[in-house]
Amino acid sequence: MDALLTQLPSELKAQVQLVLAERDRLQSENQLLRQAIRLLQLEKYGKRSEKLSDQQLNLLDQEPSVTAAEVQAEAERPPLPPATPRTKRPPNQGHPGRAALPAHLERREVVIGCPDAQKCCPHCGEERSVIGYEVSEELDMDPVHYFVRVIKREKRASHCLPEEGVATAPCPLKIIPKSKLSNEIIIDLVVRKYDEHTPVYRQCLAIERDAGVELSRQTLIDSIMAVGQLLGPVVGVLVKDLIAGGYIQADETPMPCQSERTQGKNHQAYMWEFSRPYGPVVFDFRMGRGREGPKQFLQGFQGMLQCDGYGAYNDLGPGITYAGCWSHARRPFHKAHLLVPQDPVPLEILERIKGLYQVEEQARTQRLSAQQRLALRQEFSAPVLAALKPSISAIGQSATPASQLAKACNYALGQWSRLEEFLKDGRIEIDNNWCENGMRKMAIGRRNWLHIGSEQAGPKVAAIASIIETCYRMQINVRDYLRDVLPKLPDWPITKVAQLSPLTWKPASQS
Repeated sequence: MDALLTQLPSELKAQVQLVLAERDRLQSENQLLRQAIRLLQLEKYGKRSEKLSDQQLNLLDQEPSVTAAEVQAEAERPPLPPATPRTKRPPNQGHPGRAALPAHLERREVVIGCPDAQKCCPHCGEERSVIGYEVSEELDMDPVHYFVRVIKREKRASHCLPEEGVATAPCPLKIIPKSKLSNEIIIDLVVRKYDEHTPVYRQCLAIERDAGVELSRQTLIDSIMAVGQLLGPVVGVLVKDLIAGGYIQADETPMPCQSERTQGKNHQAYMWEFSRPYGPVVFDFRMGRGREGPKQFLQGFQGMLQCDGYGAYNDLGPGITYAGCWSHARRPFHKAHLLVPQDPVPLEILERIKGLYQVEEQARTQRLSAQQRLALRQEFSAPVLAALKPSISAIGQSATPASQLAKACNYALGQWSRLEEFLKDGRIEIDNNWCENGMRKMAIGRRNWLHIGSEQAGPKVAAIASIIETCYRMQINVRDYLRDVLPKLPDWPITKVAQLSPLTWKPASQS
């Protein structure tokens, strides 16, 4: 082609070069558009798992771009810790059998007698003796049973001095005074909506179906919002503990909300999550996604904030340092692999990142302390990162600027200083997955109850979700906690509300 171009007149040559350049541009743009369409199809119809098969990883052996120097560098790296072996049953061993049902459940025996034809001996005709039972167990339940509790408070009067008046037994503690709903019903409403994601109107239908009782939907909603109002001060205790803890993970998710700001449609509000692994979880409802939300929440915080690359988390205040999330850094490379499965370059990066997670799996399996986990990371993870950064930089320079692979490289390099923070402190997780997992109830609930009813309801919903997720993370039975704490809150001194937080309630209940 070049030889033919040299034979053309200069004007024609320039026109041909323009046509060829335009052809190359259109081909590149066509390829990017095809990748964008494929990515949308994968996100909508593809599988959710990001695991790679052995056949995909075998493509790395066929990569033509690996040089001898890179092979030598890889050979000099310290070996990664061996993955924890998974125990497998020998091929000839049978099924281990059913797991026993929990011993704490009530046992109700049902004795099934032999039919009359089998009670007597067929030889002599005498009645056979019972010598034992074939015993089996099955998990059973009573159907949902609603009833009316009639509370009769005793009244006493003196015979000798009527002017002494009448003594009446005190009212039992109630979550909502004078409510026609019991404490147990109110707790069930809250748990079913925000832990089991059942909308209020479905709960109304279920109560009418099971008990023949028609309840006002507004009555149930008002009861739930009253619980959110009561739990607000308890969440304030969790906030203080988070701010003082020195390490917070943060994330946010859209939360549609009915508002006068947007007539005829839902306003796009947001639920922000601030949490600590094995510690409290706090949701903060905001009508927007701007920086003022996290900045106000984290006022006075000094320590490590782990988050994704969203710009609203930047410059939130003095004393805050930032840690990145390797799950977010890995995800664009996985998308690049899905777009071009035969390209071994994204697979190479994914395999190296997998090595980082193998180190974390070993630390988790061995239940290492923060100091021990830091030492393990320095030995195995630090060399991986040292070799990974120049590889990503070189890949980013050679990739098409607008391609998914280039975007993945740019994101990782832009977050690199934050992505290295987990090598400096053993308390810090390698990713933000603890926080993302805490968002699941919000995301699933959003699909079921669709939106929050008003701006005023947002903080109350956030308070309920904070308590439920904190109980879940601290392995507290949320019904037991709410059953004990909620009736006390209406008359509890605000200065002693810390005694009722999940952080204090669990040790007290165990003792």
